[in-house]
Amino acid sequence: MKIAMVAQHATLLRPRNGAGPRPEDTGMRELTRVLAHLGHQVTVYTQKHQPDEPDHAEIDGVRIEQIPAGPVGKPGDADLLAHIPAFSEPLRARWLRSRPDVVHAVNWTSGLAALAAARGLGIPVVQSFSSLGVAERRDHANAKAATPPPARLRLEPAIGRSADAVVAASSAVVSDLTRLGVPRTSVRCVPWGVDTIAFAPDGPAAERNGRPRLLTAADLKEREALETLLRAMAKVPGAELLVVGGPVRDQLARDPAYQGLASMTGALGLSDRVLFTGQVDRQEMPALLRSADLVLSTCSYEPSGVTSLEAMACGKPVVAPPTGGHMDAVVDGTTGILIPPGRPGLLAQRIRHLLAHPMLMEAYGVAGADRAKSRYGWDRIAAETTAVYDQMLKAA
Repeated sequence: MKIAMVAQHATLLRPRNGAGPRPEDTGMRELTRVLAHLGHQVTVYTQKHQPDEPDHAEIDGVRIEQIPAGPVGKPGDADLLAHIPAFSEPLRARWLRSRPDVVHAVNWTSGLAALAAARGLGIPVVQSFSSLGVAERRDHANAKAATPPPARLRLEPAIGRSADAVVAASSAVVSDLTRLGVPRTSVRCVPWGVDTIAFAPDGPAAERNGRPRLLTAADLKEREALETLLRAMAKVPGAELLVVGGPVRDQLARDPAYQGLASMTGALGLSDRVLFTGQVDRQEMPALLRSADLVLSTCSYEPSGVTSLEAMACGKPVVAPPTGGHMDAVVDGTTGILIPPGRPGLLAQRIRHLLAHPMLMEAYGVAGADRAKSRYGWDRIAAETTAVYDQMLKAA
């Protein structure tokens, strides 16, 4: 099958500004790699964001076409939206010369570009939504986070109704799509995957210092969520917390988000028990996760639940909020615990209970590793994705 994957926003050849790869880019790489390994001819079309990168490349059998469609750099939704005509016209020209069997758009601006490029060509279009603007607006309502642009809120339902099939990354996204008027019969739930070879219980673990270790991977700008976790830590004596995320270690001190959190850490008397690691290379994450007793998420919204999935794959119990991808990934009372965000007292109570019952944590870890491998391995995610293609092509 000839698959055209449209990801206008993706940076697959090199992360922007020296940052680590974004989870959505990593997921795209993994999914397309497996699809290519299964014998499909996969081409990923992205907008060219960095001037010194090639227009064409091949990685793991996947062809990457970078289309110069606007200013290079770090575009936001508004920039991507403004350059959709310049992005979609070359797409259409390529598909007129070599028609794909199916087009799969990832992200809402990619969906607009794919629908425009495929119009009148008889090529079925699949649209993926890992998150929706309405969900981000709802879950960020009480947090200091940027709200989605009005254009996204207005256009995502139209994109979903116009596509031949829609792939939702979680049951929460499925529910939101149906409320927005997207026919339930056209929506399939295919979750985010995890690399169960790199993220596995067996393997090296980072050094420990004898204390019970908690770990969270977070954007330091998620101030409210991390403040909740720090307040909980003040009620969990003897344990340490690793906060993974933010700029690289030697730039942390100049980061305003870190400065605020470090100040609060000191005020709570936690400076000797909370370590901000800064940005960590993806290759280092499995060892860090394996070194933890418990992996925590207190974010207001995480559509993919990727941190929980990676922790489960490494055999670690998870505490997370019942939002986004966590709702599907974490089985409450089996692979971890779901706790409403913004409840530091309850969070501390649950952490203390788990640390006092190591056999319970071991049971959660074993169940989590099994669930990650059986349900979220990329081989299964790729098979479910191609099943969507096949069903749509049969119905065409």
